[in-house]
Amino acid sequence: MRMLWVALLVPLYTFAGPPVSFSAAKREMASIYADNPQSFYCGCRYAALGKRLEPDLASCGYTARKNANRAGRIEWEHVMPAWVFGHQRQCWQQGGRRACSKDPEFKRMEADMNNLVPAIGEVNGDRSNYAYGMIAGESRAYGACDVEVDFKGRMLEPADGVRGDIARIYFYMRDRYQLRLSTSETRLLEAWHRTDPVDTWELERNRRIRTVQGFGNPHVEAEPDMLVRNRVP
Repeated sequence: MRMLWVALLVPLYTFAGPPVSFSAAKREMASIYADNPQSFYCGCRYAALGKRLEPDLASCGYTARKNANRAGRIEWEHVMPAWVFGHQRQCWQQGGRRACSKDPEFKRMEADMNNLVPAIGEVNGDRSNYAYGMIAGESRAYGACDVEVDFKGRMLEPADGVRGDIARIYFYMRDRYQLRLSTSETRLLEAWHRTDPVDTWELERNRRIRTVQGFGNPHVEAEPDMLVRNRVP
């Protein structure tokens, strides 16, 4: 009976194939997160107001660094930026993202739900296409949100609790689309993967994505026994 009650709380999905566009993928992701509306980097709760997703900044102690307007909305961020995977396509060399909008493989990468997370718009904007990494010190520019951005060094340091998620997404994108990662980047991500194992929500998110688009992230699915955080009661 308890398991039935839990199951009824989980949205039902019907496999219809991968989203055909980034816009379609964002709509699907909004549904996937409907019963767990929490921003990726900061853990802010959010709610839908019409078509707009608005974060409750007080729920995570977020303070806008500079752009209060963008801090007031949730955006769907590519964990591996489009700039990164796009630069490995010939179309990007011929005209950037606009030129790649006609490239079928780029469109598949852009719409891949495994690479999308809900983020506070200001953090998404400040992150831009920066790499992930470790930044000296703990300078907080976003209130209690545990994320640091080094604009000069073009780097973002995420909180401990999402580092493994990031690593597994990067490894997924590398393997599925034959993308290149540097040796130093791979070593850092491997360390993050080990120190932040798969948790219950990451596994459930992956299951829902697989149901919608037909494939999930093997790097998440490979370690179901490593669930150590946020277990379902």
